[in-house]
Order: sequence, then structure tokens, then C-alpha cells
Amino acid sequence: MKFTVGIAMNPLDQLPALAKTAEECGFSSIALPDSLFFMEKQSADYPYTPDGSRMWNEETPWVDPLIAAAAMGAVTSKIEFYTQVLKLGSRNPVLLARQVGSVANLIGNRFGFGVGIGWAPEEFEWCGVPYKKRGARVDEMIDVIKLILGGGMVEYHGEFFDFDRLQMSPAPTKPVPFYVGGHTDVALRRAARVGDGWTSAMIKFDDLAQVIARLRELREEYGRADLPYEIQTVCIDRFGKDGYAELADAGVTDTIVVPWVFDGIGFDGPLEAKQESLRKFADQYIG
Repeated sequence: MKFTVGIAMNPLDQLPALAKTAEECGFSSIALPDSLFFMEKQSADYPYTPDGSRMWNEETPWVDPLIAAAAMGAVTSKIEFYTQVLKLGSRNPVLLARQVGSVANLIGNRFGFGVGIGWAPEEFEWCGVPYKKRGARVDEMIDVIKLILGGGMVEYHGEFFDFDRLQMSPAPTKPVPFYVGGHTDVALRRAARVGDGWTSAMIKFDDLAQVIARLRELREEYGRADLPYEIQTVCIDRFGKDGYAELADAGVTDTIVVPWVFDGIGFDGPLEAKQESLRKFADQYIG
């Protein structure tokens, strides 16, 4: 099982150094979060906390994940990066195809595209995109981005997106893997049908085991059971050697951790303390 470092809500000036240290310690990847803005009043509950509240406030630092991948990729050579997850629904797929292809090329195919729909109506509406039919729209977006990233002259004529023949060069020299997020059955179907893996939000082990079993059923249904498949998780009740072994046995291929939190260091803590936590975690569980 691989270990990925989650860097959500950390000061932006720490990110390149954290990526370098994570690479030196043998972590597989950096998970890149996404948040467009903080709306003062939310019209929908955040789906991954018990009371629907957000775990951050208006002063919490965020960075565009594609820009972060390019910046951290420039100071590393081996570690990989993936969005976890980028909210597709409020964005334009043609522009995203250019951005994703650029990052993949610039950092040597070390980029994976973790995608979700997005939970906040404001992110859609204030970016000029309707909230209705968001699921069907995102399905088309995935098709469009994959089509363009595949290279060559392509065209697309769908319900939501329509364009004649175009080409973006250079195309990535290797396919960009798509990891699909979401815990609903609709999201799991999307992950099984078009994803190279599934990526979780915060989840308990018993719920995770049910999701993995369901994904196996769905991948069998879609004739994709024999293809390589990633299970990336943020499991909130399994830790330590025994816990990580249990996750691996359940089918998890990649667990996302924040080592400094285990040591009582906050997101705004000093860089040197976080680097020491990365080294300590690596000595215990990776080496």
C-alpha cells in the first residue's frame, strides 16, 4: 500500500518544501485539495461533517491544485501529485483539458486527475454554471477532457458541450489517470464506469469496506474488473501498523495521511515541525 500526504489548508509558502521532504521520505504522492472561495453564507450542507458545517473559515489558505502541482513538481523529480478532488461542475472542460495537459507535460507525467462534482450551489451559480443537471454535465465533462487529452484532432457534440474539430498540443505522452470521488451510489457507478480509481473523503472503515465491495460489483457489471484500479482513502478510524495492514487487506491501495496532525501540530504550524513529522512517519511505516 502506498502513502500519500494530504496538504489541505497549509500555508502556501510551505508547499514546495513539504513536497521535497515527502519525496525524500518515500511518500508516493501529494493529494491536492480544491476550494474556489469561501461564501459567507452556505445554502447547502457540507456532506462530510456530521452537522454540515465546513472545517475551514474565510481565512484558511487554499491554492488552485493545478498550479500547486506545477509549483511542487518543479522542485521534485519522483513524487506524484493528484487532485483530491477538483470540483468539475463549476468549470469549463475545454479549458481544463489545456490546464491538465500542461501540468502533466511539465512535471513528466506525474499527475493524476481526481474529480468530483462539487457540493455548493454557489460555486456553480457564481461561476456562471447551472446547478441543475450537474451530474449529467460532469459525465460529459469527463468525456470531453479525456477525448482532448488523448491527442489528435477531435470533436464533440453533446447535450452540454459542443465543438468542431480541434487539437491541443502537446498531448501528454502517457494517459492521465482519472480518480473519481464521491460516496453516493451514483458517484460509485461513475467511478467504476470511467475511473482508473476511486478516491474518498473522510470515511470510517466499516463504510469503506462496503464501498470497496460495491465498487467490485460495479466494475464487474461494467466489464472492467480486470483493469488496474486505485482505492485512495482518508480513513478516520484505522491508524498505526495494524490499522494500515487492515486497510491494505481490505483492498486500499493508497492511504492519505497528514503526519503532523498525529503529532499535535496544526495546519498553521511551523514548516520544520511538519518536516520532522514526515520523517518520523516514514521511519515507522514506509521504510
